[in-house]
Amino acid sequence: QVQLVESGGGLVQPGGSLRLSCAASGFPFSVYGMRWYRQPPGKERKLVADISRAGDSTSYADSVKGRFTISRDNFKKTVYLQMNTLKPDDTALYYCNAYFDTTNYWGQGTQVTVSS
Repeated sequence: QVQLVESGGGLVQPGGSLRLSCAASGFPFSVYGMRWYRQPPGKERKLVADISRAGDSTSYADSVKGRFTISRDNFKKTVYLQMNTLKPDDTALYYCNAYFDTTNYWGQGTQVTVSS
């Protein structure tokens, strides 16, 4: 059974940091590229960060460049999103995505709220 389980979300003040984790099981994790998406309330889901299968290539949305870092541990079958200097506009439901060819798996999401 394929599972992607996100954790690490919560309420944080502007300027603060959070580290999201996504634990994978039920598929060959190291074969899949991994992505983080986010969906603010009432808006569409958008790509935040991407990491290659080996973890040697990453890309980011312009809105998070220099503040967010995606990483992965293929032994632990986990992908991370380190989020620094958080802003209210970062408030969203954050989703983990695994992709390979035409196959996509999704987690249930973890809520991040940035507010004073």
